[in-house]
Amino acid sequence: MLHSHNIMTKKTILFIHGLWMHSNTWEPWMKFFSGHGYQVLNPGWPGDGETVELWRANPQAVANYGVKSIADHYARQIEALKEVPILVGHSFGGLLVQNLLGRGLGAAAVAIDPAPIQGVWQLPLSALRASLPVLGNPFNLKKSISLTYPQFRYAFANALPETEARELYDRCTVPSPARPLFQVAMATLNPNSETRVNTSNENRGPLLITAGEKDHIVPPLLSMAAFKKYAKSKAVTDFKLFEGRGHSLAIDHGWNEVAAYSLQWLNRQGL
Repeated sequence: MLHSHNIMTKKTILFIHGLWMHSNTWEPWMKFFSGHGYQVLNPGWPGDGETVELWRANPQAVANYGVKSIADHYARQIEALKEVPILVGHSFGGLLVQNLLGRGLGAAAVAIDPAPIQGVWQLPLSALRASLPVLGNPFNLKKSISLTYPQFRYAFANALPETEARELYDRCTVPSPARPLFQVAMATLNPNSETRVNTSNENRGPLLITAGEKDHIVPPLLSMAAFKKYAKSKAVTDFKLFEGRGHSLAIDHGWNEVAAYSLQWLNRQGL
């Protein structure tokens, strides 16, 4: 039987956004990767509004979803595809892609400045300060919470000029469920935490974890700690630090640097 390798179509990439971000923030990435021959999908979290405006108008639609229900929501969509996709996630999306990859639901995964998985217990002051607006009030658990501009500026956009920070805040930010943030905060005390990831799966696809040098909410220390959790697995796990970049690195003017690096890394994995 003859196999023609030159007509092989590339895999699908499924993008997963994080807290306070609309799935439309992936649009530049989708154009970039479809230009390189990939199929692209960016389904939202359960309850997500079709547009930023609709979402802001109905914030409680996303309230009270936790890590497991969101990951299961994506798992069902992946199971409907012909083959498992490449997973790319930013922030909480980075935690979710690790969860799905550990379940064998990804051909590979890129976790961009990912929210901490269980076992990453370090708590840098900047991460605490960035998440305090939500965690500071236990009554927020079942609610949907928006970031104020100063909170966004500190947590996401500290490495950006003021004008760009404000523009991103106005264009991209949406209310998000508080529950996932509480689940991360309590993971050390909860052996069955929903933030647990199967880091010892030897048969999973390759994983790239990134860090932004100036990231406040997921400082490099946390991304590096996550990377080290995979040390015992023989599956490929790589780490990349982006210098001078904050948590907005996947959505700000420098997104292309991260996308191009992710593409090169995927190509090195033969994907």
